[in-house]
Amino acid sequence: MKEVHLPVEAEKKEEEALILRLILGDQLNENHSWFREVRPDVVYAFMEVRSETDYVVHHIQKVLGIFAAMRSFAQKLKVLGHRVVYLAIDHPENKQSFEENIRGLRARFRFSEWTFQEAEEHRLDGLLHHAGSALGMPFHAVSSEHFVLERKEIETWFPSQKSPLMERFYRKMRQRTGYLMEGAEPESGRWNFDLENRSSIPKNVAIPEPLLFENDLSEIARAIEKAGIQTLSSAAPEKFYWPIDRAQSLELLEDFAERLLPCFGTFQDALSEKSWSLWHSRLAFSMNLKMLSPAEVIERCISAYRAPNSQISLAQIEGFVRQILGWREYVRGIYWSRMPGYAELNFFEANRPLPVWYWTGKTRMKCMSQAIEQTLEHAYAHHIQRLMLTGNFGLMAGISPDEMDRWYLGVYIDAFEWVEMPNTRGMSQFADGGIMATKPYAASANYLKKQGAPCSSCFYDPNDRVGEKACPFNSLYWNFIERNRVKLERNPRMSMIYRSLEKMKPEDRAAFADKAERLIDQIDAL
Repeated sequence: MKEVHLPVEAEKKEEEALILRLILGDQLNENHSWFREVRPDVVYAFMEVRSETDYVVHHIQKVLGIFAAMRSFAQKLKVLGHRVVYLAIDHPENKQSFEENIRGLRARFRFSEWTFQEAEEHRLDGLLHHAGSALGMPFHAVSSEHFVLERKEIETWFPSQKSPLMERFYRKMRQRTGYLMEGAEPESGRWNFDLENRSSIPKNVAIPEPLLFENDLSEIARAIEKAGIQTLSSAAPEKFYWPIDRAQSLELLEDFAERLLPCFGTFQDALSEKSWSLWHSRLAFSMNLKMLSPAEVIERCISAYRAPNSQISLAQIEGFVRQILGWREYVRGIYWSRMPGYAELNFFEANRPLPVWYWTGKTRMKCMSQAIEQTLEHAYAHHIQRLMLTGNFGLMAGISPDEMDRWYLGVYIDAFEWVEMPNTRGMSQFADGGIMATKPYAASANYLKKQGAPCSSCFYDPNDRVGEKACPFNSLYWNFIERNRVKLERNPRMSMIYRSLEKMKPEDRAAFADKAERLIDQIDAL
């Protein structure tokens, strides 16, 4: 059982001038240059505050995991000799905001200045800079020393007028880092093995069980409940199985590199009701809290690929490197080059509310109920469940991208706005009109069935298009294509779809539209 230390109490007021360094819950980077030297004039401050737990309703496992990881990291710093102040959520001196807490600490300590690492969310970045001005003492921000692409480089790589295509960005990042490269060219002469990474899972292939930890976070759970924090899936798990420190994060990385990576690429786009994790790494939570760096994750996996007698093919490792070096760095670039306006984009003018079953999983669509119930239980779903199930449905049904953003940001343990919003508003909902994706990721039941969706045990029939038990994805798909024709038909990647639409009989097109309208009218009962 993993021991979780109690919050560290603040030290007594000192007379010498001190420097306050604020550490946020997603800045738990042991290798940051801050910690190379133990300085008696530096105090590290951690704060569990309601301003962060309450701006959106988060999954209980997300709040638990962040608080536990913060406490573990603070304790490690103290053991190493650093001076630490920790304001737990139920600490009597906690004012529940960064600004007010720093003001309170300033009254107890003689701080001459304060410093923070660059916040990854635009909202929080603005909040900290406002606090710096309001507090009236010198402050500045430093790099988090985590990403491959530094914040100051984003403006050059992502000009405000036109962002690069993800594939071009990815190739430049490969050339910059040398990962899977042979000089200036990609290993084997191919940049991308995406076409080999779309297989469904054969019945005779055994799906591995995920590595789970047994962290006892009952004390933190009681503090969260006592504080009255509203969370999703409010029942805390008996044993918290996500990593809460760097040691556990490294263990999860090792498990992925040795046991899961050999099949990861092939089945990364597959759907299955037999497992909630499949061959996915589940490293995003550790990485987004900065307990692991993208460079060390990539390099450990490339090392496994190059090891003697390795069972990992180039297609497997390339698919994983593309997710970390490509997508993860790319969405951050999109976010910081386009905010705050990006949060307002709504290309399709979608305005419908989120169906009630997104919060319960109680829908007769088996693929959707499985993905949502898994999300509520584990605070996790893999990228195809997010993109082609919950995201695809929201896109075609015309759900407000604001509602989709709030849902994704709240339900997933690895969701932070810098990575969630571009993936949701851009990739999933195409609300940015093509800044991030070259076409909407919309699909009918046929695609989902091919990827392994549990259609055979579903109430709805994936082969029925407009009948009483027709899969809703079918009519919603063609209605989405029809009603957005003016905005999409000139997109070269949509030309084949619109040619197919033109070949349909007028009565068939009308039937799709009528069926889709009836489904949307009764959307909460699907």
